[in-house]
Amino acid sequence: MCLFFFAYDCHPRYRLVFAANRDEYYHRPTETANFWETHPWVLAGRDLEMLGTWMGITRSGRFAALTNFRDPSAKITDPKSRGKLVSNFLCSTESPEQYMSEVTKQRTYYNPFNLLVGDSAKLFYFNKQSVQALELKPGIYGLSNHFLDTPWPKVRQSKQALTNYLKNRMVIEPQYLFEILADAELAQDHELPKTGISQEKEKFLSSIFIHGTDYGTRSSTVLLIDRYNHVIFREKSYLPVQEQPTEVNYEFDLSNQQNETRQLPY
Repeated sequence: MCLFFFAYDCHPRYRLVFAANRDEYYHRPTETANFWETHPWVLAGRDLEMLGTWMGITRSGRFAALTNFRDPSAKITDPKSRGKLVSNFLCSTESPEQYMSEVTKQRTYYNPFNLLVGDSAKLFYFNKQSVQALELKPGIYGLSNHFLDTPWPKVRQSKQALTNYLKNRMVIEPQYLFEILADAELAQDHELPKTGISQEKEKFLSSIFIHGTDYGTRSSTVLLIDRYNHVIFREKSYLPVQEQPTEVNYEFDLSNQQNETRQLPY
């Protein structure tokens, strides 16, 4: 996943307002978001190549999301799958603090990454280059393929759009967040970061939504958790061969019990 922006514990009605785009090669096999047969409390998409995931939530409110960190010089030989950092947390019972402590110890086995993990009480951020995880305070954040809140154009734009939308608004409409996620405008040349790739590629990757021949935005996801522990999870999945995205929509209440969960038809 290459971009997400979110409001954490700073809205009177919602504990978390989260929107994300996952960018990936179109040929990489992917399963759309669903409750996993092997772990029926986990709601997430799945990378069918390495069997990890990029973002997900559980019925009890455990949440995790991941982006790669763009630094070609920092890649290692024979790394572990970064997607397992998300799936392992969702499938485990460790506290976010305990889990991040283990990730810190094991970070050298992975290519560069950013990781968010949390539960109904806390949310933590960790970057492979760090020595410890950061517990996030209430606020509005953005993350792409660099550090949290690095002001790349797509991060600035998406955070500002979310900030503007949340002002004096008690009910959040997922469709508006999808409109932010669908912005395909490229950044100006002078705004482009320098991350060790060509300027042409920096430009191609600079938009919130990426259109490419063999690589681009594969899915857009909106997750809302209100202060009554009700969850709305919507995802749109894209492939060039499809005229319309595949959409899934789940709603459920957080609980330590095995709640009945329904998929809502469109």
